[in-house]
Amino acid sequence: MLPGNMTRRQFTSWLAASAMLAGHRFASSADAGTTATSSQYAPLTLRVAAIQMAPILGDADANMHQAESLVRRAVQLGAQWIALPEFFTSAAAFHPDMLKAIHPIDGAPSRLLQRLASENHVVVGGSFLAKRGQDVYNTFVLAFPDGSMVQHDKDSPTYWENCYYIGGQDDGVLDTPVGPVGAALCWELIRARTARRLAGRVRMVLGGSTWWTLPDDVDPASPLWAVNLKMMREAIPRMARMLGVPVVHAAHVGRFEGYFSPDIPDVPYNSSYLGEAMIVNADGKVLGRRAKEEGAGVVVADVTLAASPLPKEPIPERFWIPEDMPQPWDESWQRWFAKGTHYYKAVTRPFIRTGVINDYTPDFL
Repeated sequence: MLPGNMTRRQFTSWLAASAMLAGHRFASSADAGTTATSSQYAPLTLRVAAIQMAPILGDADANMHQAESLVRRAVQLGAQWIALPEFFTSAAAFHPDMLKAIHPIDGAPSRLLQRLASENHVVVGGSFLAKRGQDVYNTFVLAFPDGSMVQHDKDSPTYWENCYYIGGQDDGVLDTPVGPVGAALCWELIRARTARRLAGRVRMVLGGSTWWTLPDDVDPASPLWAVNLKMMREAIPRMARMLGVPVVHAAHVGRFEGYFSPDIPDVPYNSSYLGEAMIVNADGKVLGRRAKEEGAGVVVADVTLAASPLPKEPIPERFWIPEDMPQPWDESWQRWFAKGTHYYKAVTRPFIRTGVINDYTPDFL
């Protein structure tokens, strides 16, 4: 067990020793080969932090500055592993400013994570719009004190996210000195296939969301407001119970102003992110949580990584984990694959080559 009062330099030495003993190298999970099962490891206690940001849509510099400040606050609170939200450099909406937040995989966001990990002797990760080759991915990068990194690409974009990146193919199992750790982003946390690919293979799950809610002009009496919030609040404890491991979930909070879609680019979609940064133990018990009303901040808790996962809830056979996923949302989620991909090919992919934002003509015209 890692003592709660271990110093930063002791933690760094422990990381290095653990890496040598485990025979792990830092690489992407796609390159890592066969990942050892969590039963090969002794129980371990870590102090972890989930960051809740109040982002400025598409303003990577301002958001990275805020992320750094919050990570340093988490370090002051003793955190050893720190999770930043999905899209920590940009948040998400359909808006031209999203294109300006795309960075090379080894660009400023990754360098920030590496620097924070090295300077503070911690492990820190978050996702951003990452360019690799001729495409963009929603890549979660986890950085270690020695400067090395592992990564996971979100499997499927959600709604307008399809306009800005393509889905990845890796399994989300990351090799680390403490054993295999899972990575899951936003609606990956409510898909049963995510639980199936991580089941029995990880000691902990790290990730975050950019989970928005309905637009401001929707009837306040609509039951969909409550359905959306319920899905988010239950996603993290349920994933923990299905896998039998702790889950650390970072989040965004605050208002944003975007547009509905490329087909109707002048119709506003003004709304807010739901917050709910959360840390839960392997039984799904909430150890720390930050509600939307609390704004930006840090959630810190001690979690135990067991020698072997002990799931408390079966993984459902259906596609979505929530029983009450509204059918129109599921249908819309699927329609956006084609709608967003057309925009991605017409606007985003040329933009990463030229830096010019092309005029967009919907595919039905």
